[in-house]
Amino acid sequence: MSTDPDAVRQRLQQDLAQIELALVESVSATATVMLDQSSVGRLSRMDALQQQALAQEMRGRLQLSKRKLEAAMVRLDAGRYGLCCDCGEPMEADRLDRDPAAIFCLECMSTRI
Repeated sequence: MSTDPDAVRQRLQQDLAQIELALVESVSATATVMLDQSSVGRLSRMDALQQQALAQEMRGRLQLSKRKLEAAMVRLDAGRYGLCCDCGEPMEADRLDRDPAAIFCLECMSTRI
């Protein structure tokens, strides 16, 4: 990943746009399950509830990812993007390639696990 602030901003905005789209699409999957007991069998009801629970979990993960990317944008605006939030040293470029919202360098992250 480039360390050019404009390129980083573009990547973060693209990732945020994808998450926003996924969140919009997830609205119907997390809606209340309407179950007509006379036309839907017990297993179908269980399956619908399970699918709803999975969709709600995925929506929660998407919202967390959105918050992380928004925080990365704030760090970028403050001139702190790419610096470890613990030790303050520059983070590994390949780490930021994999996760542009990463906040700790590999060394600091390994002490937290």
